[in-house]
Amino acid sequence: MRIKQTNTLLSALAFAVVFATVSVPTMLVANNAVAQEQKASDKKTRRVPTLRGKVYEQLARAQSAADDAGDVEEAIAILKEVEEKADSMNSYEKAMMYNFFGFIYYNDENYDKALESFENVVNQQPIPEKFEMSTLFSLAQLHLMQGNYDKTIEFIERWEVLNNGVIPPKNKVLKAQAYYQNKRYDDAADWITQAIEEHEAEGMLPDEAWLILQRAVFYELKQPAKVKDVLIKLVKLYSEPKYWIQLAGMYGELGEERKQLAIMETAYQQGFVESPADIFNMAQLYYYHRAPYKGALLMEQAMKEGVLEENLRNLKFLGQSWTLAKEQDKAIPVMMQAAELSEDGELDAQLAQILLNEQRWDDAIAAADRAVEKGEMRNPGLVYLIKGMALYNQKQYALALNQLAEAEKHQKSRAMAQQWKQFVQSEKRQAEIIETELGNS
Repeated sequence: MRIKQTNTLLSALAFAVVFATVSVPTMLVANNAVAQEQKASDKKTRRVPTLRGKVYEQLARAQSAADDAGDVEEAIAILKEVEEKADSMNSYEKAMMYNFFGFIYYNDENYDKALESFENVVNQQPIPEKFEMSTLFSLAQLHLMQGNYDKTIEFIERWEVLNNGVIPPKNKVLKAQAYYQNKRYDDAADWITQAIEEHEAEGMLPDEAWLILQRAVFYELKQPAKVKDVLIKLVKLYSEPKYWIQLAGMYGELGEERKQLAIMETAYQQGFVESPADIFNMAQLYYYHRAPYKGALLMEQAMKEGVLEENLRNLKFLGQSWTLAKEQDKAIPVMMQAAELSEDGELDAQLAQILLNEQRWDDAIAAADRAVEKGEMRNPGLVYLIKGMALYNQKQYALALNQLAEAEKHQKSRAMAQQWKQFVQSEKRQAEIIETELGNS
């Protein structure tokens, strides 16, 4: 039987995507010579105008106001003065000015203004390719943060057009995140898988967040075997308690309950099985793998420690576990607790059966009476049958026959009630004969 773990996979879709840290373009090169060097490095691909010293000085003033004095309003005011002279500025100078705007707005958490400013950076042409590419990547990241997933894809693809080399894994992860959020799971799976495989091919370990994203994508695609494979990696590389529990859950989804139990036991030994839901799930696994004693001990200990609540569901299952383990002395008081909490008579009927088997006739009769009083049982004739058998064992034959007659009225218990009725009538006649003979002697 498959045991589903309630807090695995995916309650919340349990797999939250971890956004990449936004890398904002450099606010200002250290000096004009470095700017010239950046220009020279891009000379083969495009001709870029010079960042003039006069413009550089104004931008440096804004940087000083923002960084040293912490005066955002002053820094913006200085940049607006520079912007008023935009007609006399070349494309590179305008791009650097808008880069400053974007940087200051970003640090002030005014993300809409930051996005507008950085988009103005890449709209200025020509500018150094490296500068344009770093800004495009930052735009993709910022749009992802703001939930603009189509824009994320647009800007990362503009970056790809300018790129002459291999696309780094981090870019592919960013693209996969945007596709995931847009519910384009097949595309997301392709990009995140590429990123991880290429990273691993270089002898590098994939980031935890990348694996979390891949797990989420495969889960949405309803590919549990692949989810399981990703979780195995997460367990091996990061060994977080939640990954062990989720891995066990996926083995359950795949119908591999023995592996599910093995993983849960390993997690328990490491102290990872702590939540009430996980403890209950593990007890269920023990029950269905015919190891109810272990499950009952686990639940009993958790109840003593206050981790597991003594509610109807838990007490009922604990009682059933002790019963299956043939530990009736432990099962009976637990079942009594559970029956007291139950509004219907089903648990009282089960308890009556256990008490009958233990030859506790009076207690079995009392439990049967409570079951009848509450009602709503799957097999209402059973309690009359139990009560009749208990009364027979107390040699109260007439009363026993009355109860067996009630049991005969119900289809499920009719055949057995009739058999017992014949037996009790025979015993009753035999007892009467003996009593008569003793009276005449």
